[in-house]
Amino acid sequence: MDVFWEIYTDQPQQGPGTDNLTLKALSMIPDLPAWPSILDVGCGTGRQTIVLAKQTSGKVTAVDNHQPFLNVINEKAKLKGISDRIITRNSSMDDMDYTDRNFDLIWSEGAVYIMGFQKGLAYWKRFLRPGGAIAVTEISWIKANPPDEILSFWHSEYPAIKTIDKNLNIIRQLGYSVIDYFTLPENAWYQYYEPIENRIVKLREKYAGNTTALEVIESNQLEIDLYRKYSDYYGYVFYIMRKPI
Repeated sequence: MDVFWEIYTDQPQQGPGTDNLTLKALSMIPDLPAWPSILDVGCGTGRQTIVLAKQTSGKVTAVDNHQPFLNVINEKAKLKGISDRIITRNSSMDDMDYTDRNFDLIWSEGAVYIMGFQKGLAYWKRFLRPGGAIAVTEISWIKANPPDEILSFWHSEYPAIKTIDKNLNIIRQLGYSVIDYFTLPENAWYQYYEPIENRIVKLREKYAGNTTALEVIESNQLEIDLYRKYSDYYGYVFYIMRKPI
């Protein structure tokens, strides 16, 4: 785990995405209040947290269970003069103590998989006000008949991976209405992967001869290599939905 955190802790983001894609998803949500109450679940170092706070003029509660990530958000918020509108909470996403119907918007980029897409959306719904919206990114199959190599990888890493249509059906079965959805482009992945790959090069040298550490390092490299090879078949999809009034 120490090696894992060496790879990820001070990276600019902890999953695929860009500020422009966050803004695109946000623009698809109609009728947000002028000063919305927003919950950012699994916020990491808060790339999207800052975007949401600046763009909406709302108050954002950023939740993660890794305090160093939250410390980075606090520093970013101070530098940008918006620390009065960002609250960080060290908490598990599946054990939050907020009152029901507390938020106008729940956001989660690259993190709902930790709970599982269906379980996360079902649990978070209680914290959303009637008519409120949820926007999440979820790894999804985007092309039929993926090759065995990538099928095996994702069934091992995340057995709950599904097609876009199946995820849309889950959303509707949970009682949400689908506002919109779109697939993140490849550049959103490489913005995330390039700093990680640069770190991996340095860590290979640092841990040369340490078999356990190198296994962790190479497993992360494998994920990057497989995306380069099979990006036509899977990707992150932004799913935007609304809770009934």
